[in-house]
Amino acid sequence: MTAEALLGISIPFIGTSLGAAMVFILKKNVSGKLQKVLSGFAAGVMVAASFWSLLAPAIENSMHMGKLSFLPAAIGFLAGIGFLLLLDRVTPHMHFDNQEEGPKTGLKRTTKLILAVTLHNIPEGMAVGVVYAGFLSGNSGITSAGALALALGIAIQNFPEGAIVSMPLRGEGMNKTKTFLFGVLSGIVEPVAALITVLAAAAVVPVMPYLLAFAAGAMMYVVVEELIPEISGGEHSNIGTIAFSLGFVLMMVLDVALG
Repeated sequence: MTAEALLGISIPFIGTSLGAAMVFILKKNVSGKLQKVLSGFAAGVMVAASFWSLLAPAIENSMHMGKLSFLPAAIGFLAGIGFLLLLDRVTPHMHFDNQEEGPKTGLKRTTKLILAVTLHNIPEGMAVGVVYAGFLSGNSGITSAGALALALGIAIQNFPEGAIVSMPLRGEGMNKTKTFLFGVLSGIVEPVAALITVLAAAAVVPVMPYLLAFAAGAMMYVVVEELIPEISGGEHSNIGTIAFSLGFVLMMVLDVALG
C-alpha cells in the first residue's frame, strides 16, 4: 500500500477527531437546532458520496455486462443495506435523536450513543477503503483525486459526529480530555475498516463493483435509518433540509472537480 493511500484512509478519522475537539471550544451541549444542521449536512454528503463516488463507478465498471450492467450495483447495494440492518439489530445502540433505543440492555444512554456513532463509522471506513482499493488496482476507473474527494467528503461529515459524541458526555460532567478521547475512539474503527477493506479488496478486484455498491448501501442505510429522522423530527426541519442540500452539493462538487 502506498503512502498516499494510507494518508487517504486516515483523513476521515482526522475529521472525527477535530469534531471531538469541539469540546475544548464549545461550553454547552449541542443544541437541537445545531444538531439538525450537522446531521442534515452529514446526510447530504453521504447521499452524494454514495452515488458519485460509489454507485456510479460500480455501474461504470460493469458496462461489459451490457443491459445487465446494473446487476452488480443492485446486488451490492442491497447486501450493504442488509449488513447494516443486521448490525443494527444485534448491536445495542441509540439513535441520534435519543428517542429510540436498540435492543434492551443495561448500557448507559451515553454508551449507546457512542456505539451508534461507532457503528456508522464502519461503512464509511469501508467506503474509503473500497475506493482506494479500486485506485490501487489500476483498472477500476477510480482516480487518486476521486478517492481523495470521497475521503475529504466523509471527513467533513465526520466532524459533526465527533462533536455528537463528545459534547453530550461533557454535558454529563465528564472532563474535557476524557470526552475528547471517547470522541476520537469512536472514529478509530474507520481507518481500521478501511485498511481491512483495502487488503481484502486488492485480492478480489473482479468483484469491485459489488464492494463499491455494498459500501453505498451501508451508507444509505445510515442516512435513512438515523439521519433523516433526526432532520425531519420536531422544529427547524427546514434548516436540516437546507443543510442536507448544501452537504450534497459540496460533495458533488468535490467529486466532479477532483475526480
